[in-house]
Amino acid sequence: MSIFTPTNQIRLTNVAVVRMKKGGKRFEIACYKNKVMSWRSGAEKDLDEVLQTHSVFVNVSKGQVAKKDDLTNAFGTDDLTEICKQILTKGELQVSDKERQSQLETMFRDIATTVAEKCVNPETKRPYTVNLIERAMKDIHYSVKANKSTKQQALEVIRQLKETMEIQRAHMRLRLMLPAKEAKRLKEKLKPLLQVVESEDFDENLEMVCLVDPGCFREIDELIRCETKGRGSLEVLSLRDVEEGDEKL
Repeated sequence: MSIFTPTNQIRLTNVAVVRMKKGGKRFEIACYKNKVMSWRSGAEKDLDEVLQTHSVFVNVSKGQVAKKDDLTNAFGTDDLTEICKQILTKGELQVSDKERQSQLETMFRDIATTVAEKCVNPETKRPYTVNLIERAMKDIHYSVKANKSTKQQALEVIRQLKETMEIQRAHMRLRLMLPAKEAKRLKEKLKPLLQVVESEDFDENLEMVCLVDPGCFREIDELIRCETKGRGSLEVLSLRDVEEGDEKL
């Protein structure tokens, strides 16, 4: 027996649907299960590993594809890949209550793990355990946002936890090599970005070992590259400011 499928219908199975309302209309894309959050967290960068098809639908379950005019009116383009990316990033993942709960619990754990990896107790310079961070997140009643990446939320959690406990982002330990000619001037420009200067050695070049907040890394890197025209260098010695013996690979 043959089954006729209209040309504007596509049948898909084992699908995760991401939905977005725009311009008064509903649009959906069909993704592979478990891949949507990987894309949003940055773990998955290959769009073809996330999308089952680059088509945009009005209803995935019925296989009804959106009209080109409706897409252009709503998104200002008919580039399906670009539209899929927008929906994937900003749309709402359609999941059952059980799946959603499981997903939120996984994200909660992932956020706590990220915070534990990035932070230390500023008094002891020792990292917190993931379980302790999870308890602290529950104490402040942190609510996981399914449409935000775990990295974004980890930074938000750190900001909120600072109000209730002693916590700060771990410092990066860097070695800076500055050409003698620019060393003095450049050191003054770098000073506001450095938390602690552990050592300075001036020979043909100025070599500095210092601790910085990870958020300042890019600015320091750009400053050294631009000001020295590539003759200076920056090396990451460690990503965590902890007492010796505590760091585990």
